[in-house]
Amino acid sequence: MRNAFEGLFVPLWRKMTLQGRLARFCLVLWSALAYHARRRIVAYNMTVYDKLSAAWQCQNSLLCVGLDPDPARMPAHIADAGEPLYNFCRAIVDATAQHVCAFKPQFAHFAAQGAENELARLIAYIKSEYPHLVVVLDAKRGDIGSTAEYYAQEAYQRYNADAVTLSPYLGYESVAPYLAYDDRGVVVLCRTSNADSNWLQNDSRDTPPVYQRVAERVAQWNDAGQCMLVAGATYPEELGQIRRLVGDMPLLVPGIGAQGGDLQAVMAHGLDGGGTGLLISSSRGILYAGEGDDFESAAGDAAAALKNSINFFR
Repeated sequence: MRNAFEGLFVPLWRKMTLQGRLARFCLVLWSALAYHARRRIVAYNMTVYDKLSAAWQCQNSLLCVGLDPDPARMPAHIADAGEPLYNFCRAIVDATAQHVCAFKPQFAHFAAQGAENELARLIAYIKSEYPHLVVVLDAKRGDIGSTAEYYAQEAYQRYNADAVTLSPYLGYESVAPYLAYDDRGVVVLCRTSNADSNWLQNDSRDTPPVYQRVAERVAQWNDAGQCMLVAGATYPEELGQIRRLVGDMPLLVPGIGAQGGDLQAVMAHGLDGGGTGLLISSSRGILYAGEGDDFESAAGDAAAALKNSINFFR
């Protein structure tokens, strides 16, 4: 039995990067602590909230790096080679993993290039090398019936994402198929960071405004601890209103960096009671911090700087 175990485990362990080994150790350690804390006899099954809480603590980070690959901005030696989206994003992942709690691959950036298999391979790589980090598939799905069931199957079975972004416009029946996967999460659009969303999400004629009604309704759907909301950094006061409505529900916060969101205001309005509760997303500001041969180190430095800025205001 011992020889068989060593024959299977030791070669795999040796092939892993140092970061991968540390990631696995961190996840196993946290799971063991959670197991003993709850005094369970059965194995500990992590929900998406469990995994996110572990990542916040283990990484000491609220940073989520968006993976939105643009071939036009990649170094030529990657853009001109095979599987450029996978290879570019894998390099970004390796350079930034020590600074983040989550990665957020953007579905359309891969699908438009016919690179869905590269997306699947990228998520599999993150799961293998950094299993303690959360993967949010940014797909913004919204449909009902069998179509929603297939979209959920795509997100959780084909791509093995921990969570997926959704539109609430079609109501609960468009979200329910995703909640059937009890170890996975949904991230529902609520108060998005783009200015043109005001006419729908925060129209002065609506009382309460639509974004608050969405927050209240999603909180009602969250019996099993699977729901999160998108709350843009460009509207920190509205983000604070959402926090008051949903308690400690995690919030995905885009809009820091290229969109000009106010980080200090986001932290003041958005942190939960435990000083976490946020996935602060940055994409272009990290991915393209450097566009030459040093793009990896530049991305790592940008991620470290943003992580430190976030922690400064905690």
